[in-house]
Amino acid sequence: MLRIDGVSRSFGGVYAVRDVSLGVAEGEAHGVIGPNGAGKSTLFNLITGHLAAERGTISFDGVRVDRMPPHRRAALGVSIVFQGARVFHGMTVRENVMVGAHSRTRAGFAAAALRLPRHRREEREIAERADRELARVGLTEWAGHPAGSLPFGRQRAMQLARALCAGPRLLLLDEPASGLRAGEREALAVLVEELRATGLTIMLIEHDVAFVARLVDRVTVLDLGRIIAQGTPERIRSEPAVVSAYLGEST
Repeated sequence: MLRIDGVSRSFGGVYAVRDVSLGVAEGEAHGVIGPNGAGKSTLFNLITGHLAAERGTISFDGVRVDRMPPHRRAALGVSIVFQGARVFHGMTVRENVMVGAHSRTRAGFAAAALRLPRHRREEREIAERADRELARVGLTEWAGHPAGSLPFGRQRAMQLARALCAGPRLLLLDEPASGLRAGEREALAVLVEELRATGLTIMLIEHDVAFVARLVDRVTVLDLGRIIAQGTPERIRSEPAVVSAYLGEST
């Protein structure tokens, strides 16, 4: 489903991602791990179009997307849950989640401005979809609350519901367990397992190798912007280069 070939991106002459190539099959759960500054989040931003690659190509479902803007990639089915909770203040939790479906709307600006029947019908459908995703992440009772009033863990859950409301084919999770309590981490792991069971393709960034190993089929390890290892979680755990990177030794 996803093919990355020789992708690079630098900032001020320093490479955050350098000559990275990998593939993710449809229905696969793929982990991306590495120490701080390894280039993990930069890689995700290159996939979604929030950053432009300087070299290399990115293809999604056979279509080259590396020159597409983020909204066009989202329309193809690429959704991301960013590392930090991103909240639209002044809107309810339900309205925040409904925003996720904006790339899939069919009614145009005129229909929305004039509140034509097709726009109202589509808005109802999106609200129903948002409610289903809120139920999936355990936020039904919070749907009408101001989004800014949610505790941090629930804000993260809301952001996941927003990404799911877009109906993604590829879901990118950038350190979704960061800052969560033990119970919240376990609930997240169970949810990711449920999403995997539906056939959704998932890419997951995490520092906790054990957490990743529980959830993914394959792992890519980055260090200083380069891939230093790829394989199953079992193989990665015993890879000398991976051990060195996590101990802070030279690779």
